[in-house]
Amino acid sequence: MTKDTLLPDELVAKAREVVEANRKIGRKLAVAESCTGGLVCAALTEIPGSSEVLDAGYVTYSNEAKIADLHVSEEVVATFGAVSIATAWAMAQGALDSSSADVAVAITGIAGPDGGSPNKPVGTVVFARAERMPGPDDVTADQKLFENENRAGVRLQAALCALDLLMP
Repeated sequence: MTKDTLLPDELVAKAREVVEANRKIGRKLAVAESCTGGLVCAALTEIPGSSEVLDAGYVTYSNEAKIADLHVSEEVVATFGAVSIATAWAMAQGALDSSSADVAVAITGIAGPDGGSPNKPVGTVVFARAERMPGPDDVTADQKLFENENRAGVRLQAALCALDLLMP
């Protein structure tokens, strides 16, 4: 018997929960990914019926793409860096503004094995969630450190965390 998914079972199971929960309430999602390189969107689209929930996915790996596609300010990237709460916040807001989604999640981080620094070690990942509201949009952001993980582990943990943020 062949496996019916390319992705880890725990990632697909979490994506199934997200799709089903958001389908029940009629909510549309958008995802802006950097270090996960589309892994969150890939997980969501493994689920039949995900087209009822997933509106848009943006893989903005470079700073230039974050600026051009998600309208992240050059000043934000220059001042705070690509892996920062300010950049993740702007990515989430940009994904919300560029889509018809009700909620957007952004992920930016350092998956490794290179690229870390004393202030932002490998495994540092920043998340932001923007929700379209009938007034000012609500945006929250958080930073996590996934220690003792290799590149694949950091990306998997980041994708799982992003999926958690997409739950109603």
